[in-house]
Amino acid sequence: MLGTIVNTSTIIIGSCIGALLKKGIKEKYKTTITQALGLIAISLGVTWIVKNISQSKEPILFIVSLVLGGFIGEILDIESKINRLGNKVKKGDENNLIEGLTTAVLLFCVGTMSILGPLESALKGDNTLLFTNALLDGITSLILASSFGIGIILSAFILFIWQGSIYLSAQIIAPFVTHEILGQVSIIGGILILSTGINILEIKKIKTINLLPALIIPVFYYILLT
Repeated sequence: MLGTIVNTSTIIIGSCIGALLKKGIKEKYKTTITQALGLIAISLGVTWIVKNISQSKEPILFIVSLVLGGFIGEILDIESKINRLGNKVKKGDENNLIEGLTTAVLLFCVGTMSILGPLESALKGDNTLLFTNALLDGITSLILASSFGIGIILSAFILFIWQGSIYLSAQIIAPFVTHEILGQVSIIGGILILSTGINILEIKKIKTINLLPALIIPVFYYILLT
């Protein structure tokens, strides 16, 4: 679990530093930074989609996953519950915290290194991927927190649960973590990151959180096929 602890710690440290920097940034600069983050999210989302969709053997699966995932998310009304929780923890000047937090969780948890890292750590004792991921996530959390505030720190605890679960169940799930599953999850993750970028830029309000269940549909699909 050392790699996961280090990864979580860098996000906490990055979030704290970013939140401190936020206090010294004038409002007009915060607006520009937020817009830049929205554009970055859109760019990353498009990159993930294009990179993985061309390699997919199931080009329709992500569409079905998004439809079913959105249906499940609406039934569970996940976004409303998360928004209520976010309103309790955010400070008065932390606008769009939920969009920032959603972006953070997707970037930190959906990436290949965040999935393969705990598996490598548990099965081989190799923390290289997680240490590399920790550096990237620490920088990302600093940037996000400088715009959205200290609430981004919550993503560290979500990441810890995510990677910890993968680490503890490594022997069971390792055979199912195939290139195709990672590709499908990355396509859907890219679409969700793209949608958070659209939300951050206030182009159109998309219920990204209600689409999160779409991420697990490909996993069940391939497990049922094996």
